Amino acid sequence: MSRLENKIKHIAIIMDGNGRWAQGRCRPRIWGHVRGSSVVSEIVEEADDLGLRALTLYAFSTENWSRPPKEVMTLFSLLKKFLLKEKNKILKNGVRFKVIGDISTLPDKTKELIVDLENLTKGNKGLILNFAFGYGGRSEIVSAVNRLILDGKTQINENDLTQALFAPESGDVDLLIRTGGDQRVSNFLLWQIAYAELFFTSTKWPDFTREEFRGIIYQVAGRERRFGQIESVDSLSESHRMAKTNKELLEKTSPQVQ
Repeated sequence: MSRLENKIKHIAIIMDGNGRWAQGRCRPRIWGHVRGSSVVSEIVEEADDLGLRALTLYAFSTENWSRPPKEVMTLFSLLKKFLLKEKNKILKNGVRFKVIGDISTLPDKTKELIVDLENLTKGNKGLILNFAFGYGGRSEIVSAVNRLILDGKTQINENDLTQALFAPESGDVDLLIRTGGDQRVSNFLLWQIAYAELFFTSTKWPDFTREEFRGIIYQVAGRERRFGQIESVDSLSESHRMAKTNKELLEKTSPQVQ
């Protein structure tokens, strides 16, 4: 864990490749989602064991509504089953659970399960587990801006916008992993991944293992992250502090431009 300390705190994962995994085995796409749902529990456990601050999983995007209705309903059902199956483990391990996105179209029972688990875990101090469901990065930013407008803000800064996002307590993303072979961010946490390390693996989500997850984390933890500096620093916030100090020093010592 020492290598991860102050380096990798928040990991986001685009869990891609479920449908293609199933089709490659001559099975319906839904079968891949069912298989992939079992992987989620393993990765959440590993994230908790590694002492990560936050894990955000892309479960269902705003664009996923274009998929066949049967597949969409399967994803809804899998979310409900996960909540029912993992509730006790989440409570036992002190995980803080949250769903980010638009859940208004979910079945009432599933929405009740989400709200109940969020309320039960909101005071927990362990891993922050975010499920992005009905989520889009652009819509999150628009929602944050509209929230600030309603609060009477006429000017906003980066911190204002950050705090108005769905899960500001999670912080910036340090590492974005995408399984399944595609190399794009797909409208996921656009604000939060500004300085994230990106890792794309050809492994499809149902074949993704704890061992590969851990290996990726330690590989990325060895990268030098400079955040605009000339030497490695631990975080974007540290880089901002250094930049502010330097700017103030230059303003005091530099001659005024006539």
